[in-house]
Amino acid sequence: MGRTYLVEEGIGQYLTELSTKVKPYVTGLLIGQCSPQRDYVIRAVRTPPKEQQQEESVGPPKLASLDEEWITTHASQVSRMLPGGLLVLGVFMIASPELAKDGQNALRKLIFSVEKSLSKRRLWKPAEEEVSDRAALQICSATKKVVCRTYDVQDPKSSAKPADWKYQSALTASWVALGCTVNVNIHIPLLATSPNHDLEKNTKNGLNRWSKQIEDSVFLINGRVKDEDTELLEGQKKFRGNTQPSTQFSDVKVLTQLCQGTGARSTATVQVCSGSINLRGAVKCRAYIHSNKPKVKEAIQALKRDIINTLSDRCEILFEDLVLNEGPQKKNFGREYHVLPQRLFVPVAGSIVMLCDYKFGDEAAGEIQERFVEMLDQPVQAEDMHIAEDISTAFLHEYIYIFALLVVLIFTAT
Repeated sequence: MGRTYLVEEGIGQYLTELSTKVKPYVTGLLIGQCSPQRDYVIRAVRTPPKEQQQEESVGPPKLASLDEEWITTHASQVSRMLPGGLLVLGVFMIASPELAKDGQNALRKLIFSVEKSLSKRRLWKPAEEEVSDRAALQICSATKKVVCRTYDVQDPKSSAKPADWKYQSALTASWVALGCTVNVNIHIPLLATSPNHDLEKNTKNGLNRWSKQIEDSVFLINGRVKDEDTELLEGQKKFRGNTQPSTQFSDVKVLTQLCQGTGARSTATVQVCSGSINLRGAVKCRAYIHSNKPKVKEAIQALKRDIINTLSDRCEILFEDLVLNEGPQKKNFGREYHVLPQRLFVPVAGSIVMLCDYKFGDEAAGEIQERFVEMLDQPVQAEDMHIAEDISTAFLHEYIYIFALLVVLIFTAT
């Protein structure tokens, strides 16, 4: 028995419109949420065209010209714009009839390439029981025939399995939103024994250690600790027949352990350091979960990953910006600090779900709007962009920032 994909009704119209523009094919990503019973697809996003594609030589259409690197780069960019609970569920291709035969092989290759690219960036590991099937959707531009298959991305030898593709209206109208604010104070020493420090690598190593603290944290949902195997919505009333988006919001508090348990042995080492990286501030996090009897552990897992992803993504964006503006050769930053980009949220039409992006202080709203059109094929009004973290205050602890500061000795627990 194959998996079932419940798909937001508007995606069908979106794919139909794309099929009228196929020359000779178009690819894209499927965005949504996995669950043990079924998967949910809330958006389909076409791959943005490359400028040189306009100048391709005339000849018989071939899938051999598929730019795998361009598509995987797009998937990495899109994954940054997804809050907790959402992920790239698969890929789609709309192609002319003469390309149909080779379409599934191309999709299979893309699915594994996209998953490999995304998994490299993650600071968390998938759970053993987690769904690892990803969708390969193929549509014929002439007949509009839809074929959906899945591949297990944890198995390189995985073969195609049939899957059901079912449209549904108001798919996310009754989903649950969870939100929290997490105070961050991460100290990452730079050892003197490694000259010309790779700040990006050291930052990622430090975030890896911090992510384990988040994984071990206690999460209070609406002020209560709930058993992970209980239903998230237990005791709450359900409003049947309501097709209007109505947010069910859960406020979450994250309690991070300050020290190891009394039974654990702790030692201290002295490390000679030439500098350190400090991450301080407060991050706003969100996650969304389906309303089909979701378990508490599903909701907490989605929020944990958003907490980890949002800080990791911001650091990546900062280092990309530094390389772009100052060049990769800059290694010794000296005494300085950089404000990490703010997080902002944008609503999805007809849904409670909001997508996100990151904005540097000097970025204009128009730049953010262009990025949403390019990455998510979604026009955004400036007034619909909600900045989650207020930086108008003069207090430094309200900022997220990173700076290199000379230090002689650092004491760390091991």
